[in-house]
Amino acid sequence: MSVPSLGITTVVKLDYDQAVEQTKAALKEQGFGVLTEIDVRATLKTKLDIDFQRYVILGACNPPLAHQALSTDPSVGLMLPCNVVVYDNGDGASTVSALNPMAAIGVVGNPGLDAMAAAATAKLSAAIERMSAFA
Repeated sequence: MSVPSLGITTVVKLDYDQAVEQTKAALKEQGFGVLTEIDVRATLKTKLDIDFQRYVILGACNPPLAHQALSTDPSVGLMLPCNVVVYDNGDGASTVSALNPMAAIGVVGNPGLDAMAAAATAKLSAAIERMSAFA
């Protein structure tokens, strides 16, 4: 049995700010909204006085898929929302990576969630593929 890759990733030739905005647009095209936005750089500076690269964690949610998953198994809320990260590579390029829902749902061990996880994976893969146009 093979284990799915943890993330769906691409490197784009966009500066960090452009990559964040284009990632949000790509997610929106696939029916995802961004519920949370964690500025990791600012958080590490404030909490630990550490300088870190520009890095954001976007908490993306596709409401129909989230509803389906939660209706099947309420504990799956522990795995929501889907995290998408964008970080500055420091060379005019940025990395965009989404958590692979198939890998995350495998931890839950409920086969009733497989179809939803596959649909979420397809949508996140399409968003990352759209970002690959900037590679």
